[in-house]
Amino acid sequence: MKALSVLGSTGSIGTQTLEIAEEFPDRFRVVALTAGNNLDLLIEQIRRHEPEVVALADAAKLAELRERLAHLDAAVRPARLPELLGGPEGLEAAAAWGSADLVVTGIVGCAGLLPTLAAIRAGKDLALANKETLIAAGPVVLPELETSGSRLLPADSEHSAIFQCLQGTPWADTARLSTGHPTPGLRRIQLTASGGAFRDWDPADLHKATVADATSHPNWSMGRKITVDSASLMNKGLEVIEAHYLFGLDYDAIEIVIHPQSIIHSMVELADSSVLAQLGWPDMKLPILYCLSWPERLDTPWRRLDLTAAGSLTFRAPDPARYPCMELAYAAGRAGGTMPAVLNAANEQAVALFLEEQVHFLDIPLLIELVCDRHRADLMANPSLSDVLAVDAWARQAVREAAARLHARAPAALPA
Repeated sequence: MKALSVLGSTGSIGTQTLEIAEEFPDRFRVVALTAGNNLDLLIEQIRRHEPEVVALADAAKLAELRERLAHLDAAVRPARLPELLGGPEGLEAAAAWGSADLVVTGIVGCAGLLPTLAAIRAGKDLALANKETLIAAGPVVLPELETSGSRLLPADSEHSAIFQCLQGTPWADTARLSTGHPTPGLRRIQLTASGGAFRDWDPADLHKATVADATSHPNWSMGRKITVDSASLMNKGLEVIEAHYLFGLDYDAIEIVIHPQSIIHSMVELADSSVLAQLGWPDMKLPILYCLSWPERLDTPWRRLDLTAAGSLTFRAPDPARYPCMELAYAAGRAGGTMPAVLNAANEQAVALFLEEQVHFLDIPLLIELVCDRHRADLMANPSLSDVLAVDAWARQAVREAAARLHARAPAALPA
């Protein structure tokens, strides 16, 4: 039985991971949970899974959680209450929890970096759903993986697809994902993208895009931030940087293809020009389960892929005019050093402002570009962890200041 530490248990990745654990109680047990502010859901998860430890990002909420657990009705109260931890140190302790075999990193954004590093330093295997860890701190994380011997399994559907395709090659490294090193025989990666909420919009109408529009994904059920990233294609741009670090390919060998049906999750082209692809319905449980069960595959009753029901599978190149964030991500990746960390932080802050209806959708790439341009003179080629954290904080503040100046000069009503 595999013991799981689930970071971000009340988010999209976390809740789906726990659903899988409930479906396979003889294969997985939950020993650690971390969460943000959703105490109602967290208490239900504690009741159902009886973890050994629970950590809250906000230590100020520990007293409320402790009191609510103590006053649960005896009929639903866990036989054993968990150890409760709080704040950054608590998250890191839960990530490195001694009895955990696999850590599922479902915390959204750069907030997941330090807990992920704590898990790596403790020698834990990782199901990496928090792509920002590699994007912002790839030069820091990869050496830590080499030192610790931790195995990193990608939980993103696209990178899981690539990993699964490579498992079918004679040179597949079945012991660990060879992060940061060129993969023998791998010529090219094609990351598929649904195109997001605005794939069929006229680019001239994007200035009218509302939060409700941007958070309505046509295919996938995901959190609000990543759904906005899908609409801007920044999510795919970030995945390009992640793929560079995971599989050791140059950026010119990593392509984005719009595939509206989201049936093919990614493709790899090998040295002999053959192409391998991984297919399935758009369901995040599939790549999560593969991470949890690897190197095995578990039998499930889940919906099976029927290509006759799926119908036509179509593909097209992404339009840079519709998706300016895509080119910003490629540029940041090629610049390297601290630039991907700045790109990621600027995007997180710009998307947060958009979700708060303080900026327009089209302001997102504008703000990111402004901040990345400002950082060029200060780029650090070989950053330390403290360098990454410093530029992350700087970029967020720079976006807030740029957004204030932008709308002070040109105030405009946000779309209703």
